[in-house]
Amino acid sequence: MAPPFDLVCLSHLRWDFVYQRPQHLLTRAARDRRVFFVEEPILDTATPRLELSPREGALTIVVPHLPEGLSASTSEAMQALLLDQLFTEQRIAHFALWYYTPMALGFTSHLEPCAVAYDCMDELSQFRFAPPILREREEALLKRADVVFTGGHSLYEAKRDRHPNIHAFPSSVDTAHFARARAITDEPADQAGIPGPRLGFFGVIDERMDLALIDSVAALRPDWQIVMVGPVAKISDDDLPRRANIHYLGGKQYAELPAYLSGWDVAIMPFALNEATRFISPTKTPEYLAAGRPVVSTSIRDVVHPYQDLGLVRIADTPDDFVAAVEKALTQHGPDMVRRGDRLLSRMSWDRTWDAMHQLLISAATRPAIPAVLADAATAAGGM
Repeated sequence: MAPPFDLVCLSHLRWDFVYQRPQHLLTRAARDRRVFFVEEPILDTATPRLELSPREGALTIVVPHLPEGLSASTSEAMQALLLDQLFTEQRIAHFALWYYTPMALGFTSHLEPCAVAYDCMDELSQFRFAPPILREREEALLKRADVVFTGGHSLYEAKRDRHPNIHAFPSSVDTAHFARARAITDEPADQAGIPGPRLGFFGVIDERMDLALIDSVAALRPDWQIVMVGPVAKISDDDLPRRANIHYLGGKQYAELPAYLSGWDVAIMPFALNEATRFISPTKTPEYLAAGRPVVSTSIRDVVHPYQDLGLVRIADTPDDFVAAVEKALTQHGPDMVRRGDRLLSRMSWDRTWDAMHQLLISAATRPAIPAVLADAATAAGGM
């Protein structure tokens, strides 16, 4: 049997920022093959260099370091040279490319992988500070990719006519990890002194948050405590609503999250309804349910379907409606809802998700190459 191909991942996310979809999938990939997770460059040195950090299994985090003040074209040229250096030093010969950002095409188009996968987590072009060229790069990546995955059903519906081999893989869950919250009694020190009832959120606090909604709910119910766990990104601390009953506890390690969840009376997802959230599929939805917490969210499409449809999440968008939904969650959440959530979660796991994606990647890597002219015709026709 031929040795497994290496997997080289190109990401716009830092591995150590928050633990989410890429980390869940690629730690599993690294159990039976080498995985190189290539981050965006850090601008801090006059001499271009690579920083390699070995992690669990056969995973290596690769961080390019570049000088400041480079043009976009020069930066990409330097990243291409550093990537070639990585391939030479690590003897990477038989490999697949796994993209999280289409922008990485600017320094990887010269490579000759056995397969190209695009795991499209979000509609990145709608995020704050997205490069204007991102849409063009995504079109090019969709033409090059052998297989495309989407992070949710709404994103799949938006892109399914743009590639002949596209598959929806919504956010999954490590149920056992978050179910620990049901038995934890010792709370983290920075949360233990906050009185109840507590409404809690964990995740990145950025332009996707409905800060006005958070502020209004806190004002309407000053006896409720809103606990926000996670790093602040792409917005200023000055933008955050400040009230005595809103508590920002900062970023936490993935291992710590069940302990915080254990002390929440209601888990919330106060997302804004804007272009940046139009196609999101929050990983925290099944994670909250695994902890046995009642959940209240704004009407994010991939939360409404299937979670509200199954009666597992309450949906509200205005401050008054959100308060009413939380009141119901505080008084009406019971064992039956937890059992129904558990039944759904029993069919979900990151292991299953990775196994299915892995098989599609292997199929892409082993099938005969299609001549470029035929491949373009297949894409235009929506498949072969």
